[in-house]
Amino acid sequence: MAKARAIVKRRKAVRNIKKITKTMQMIATAKFQKSLKRAVGTKPYSMKVREMVAELARSIGDVTHPLLRRPEESGGNNTIALVVITSNRGLAGAYNGSVLRRAAHFIREQEAAGKKIDLYVAGKKGVSYFNFQRRPIVQRFDQIGDTPKFEDVEKVADMFIEKFTGAKYDAVYVAYMNFISAGVQRPEITALLPLAGVEATKKPDGSFNAVYDFYPDAASLLDELLPQTVKTALFQAFLDATTSEQVARMIAMKSATDNADKMVKSLTMQYNRARQSQITTELSEIMGGVEAMGG
Repeated sequence: MAKARAIVKRRKAVRNIKKITKTMQMIATAKFQKSLKRAVGTKPYSMKVREMVAELARSIGDVTHPLLRRPEESGGNNTIALVVITSNRGLAGAYNGSVLRRAAHFIREQEAAGKKIDLYVAGKKGVSYFNFQRRPIVQRFDQIGDTPKFEDVEKVADMFIEKFTGAKYDAVYVAYMNFISAGVQRPEITALLPLAGVEATKKPDGSFNAVYDFYPDAASLLDELLPQTVKTALFQAFLDATTSEQVARMIAMKSATDNADKMVKSLTMQYNRARQSQITTELSEIMGGVEAMGG
């Protein structure tokens, strides 16, 4: 009887866990739907801003701008900034582990090349990881939560723009989980600064794009749009990271719920076998007692 009681208690505990994981799955699904609308809604704007900047650069021709400078143009100090975007909570499968492994690999590569890394971390999981690795963190971005606001990200971007144009950093990179689709998310390292892909380029057939007239002039527009490109790129990274986190948590909680359901069924079968064995034993004892009395 003791074994059957233990199985019943365990089955009850698993059922309670199943209720929790099911609820967390539903919450993650609702958050994912909300995050997905933001991430997908802002991507066309981010891409269009970069496309417009590229068009302006082609119109100007030889582009010179502080946000486009290369390390060799300013002497360089072999220092780069790395922003690592992780989550504040766990139970998201391999989400944080994938981003942190990608960031750690990038750090090793850069240090092997003689670069110094200044770490900036968003998310408690990333902070805990680098503290455990005894790697100093220059700044934490705790103000950016599950629903990133552009004004918060804009302040961070302005800070990096100031440090980059002041030649404190040769480059600024972002490590995050890029949201491709609901079924595909990839940990990536993106170069935030210097801006790439805005130099004057030709079409594959060797011809240039059409020439446009700009008002105000293209150079003035470029001064306005280049910082905006940096801000939107960083904001998009935070949105993609948040959306990917909710997808990972949704999948992890669904898997946990399914496993709990399988465990309940397995424990029920164990309980039935234990109960059947107990009944058989009791019947044998009764029959033995009857035979003894009859004898």
